[in-house]
Amino acid sequence: MQDLTEGVARFQRDVFPAKAELFAHLATHHSPHTLFISCSDARVVPELLTGTEPGDLFVIRTAGNLVPAYAPGADGVAASIEYAVAVLGVRDIVVCGHSACGAMTALARRQDLSAAPAVADWLRLADASVARTAADGDVPALVRQNVLAQLANLATHPSVARALAEGRTALHGWVYDIPTGRVEHLTPTA
Repeated sequence: MQDLTEGVARFQRDVFPAKAELFAHLATHHSPHTLFISCSDARVVPELLTGTEPGDLFVIRTAGNLVPAYAPGADGVAASIEYAVAVLGVRDIVVCGHSACGAMTALARRQDLSAAPAVADWLRLADASVARTAADGDVPALVRQNVLAQLANLATHPSVARALAEGRTALHGWVYDIPTGRVEHLTPTA
């Protein structure tokens, strides 16, 4: 906790004053241009990866960068997607997977998740990705398949489907390679 406290102090002393005008603007304006959906993995930092400023990205982070297909009812991921698209009017939506993803590794290697039942239930959302991956244990291939599957799931959300049909937003699939810093762009399938 000491590291976090010291980080806040550095932010208040060094970062905030240098960006005071930006933060004053952000206090009354919220208009991110991109919805960025990534894994919860601490090694994936969307703002650092994209070189963006506060206010540029609306970020959703889930284990395995999973996006459940739309279903009626209370759902924090669906609500965040709808808010970003229908209210904030984001122009782009990025689903970003990454190398060495723990969620995809667990699925590719069929790890026993019985001690983590909530994780096991959540990762079942990637069953279609696992089924489409040709070789068992191929984590990089599963990461790519999973990004494509999540893009397809996004299109089932009414706000996204409308925005896509009206040409107001575009979907993008990325895979971030942690050791090299490279980002591979994937083409969504129809």
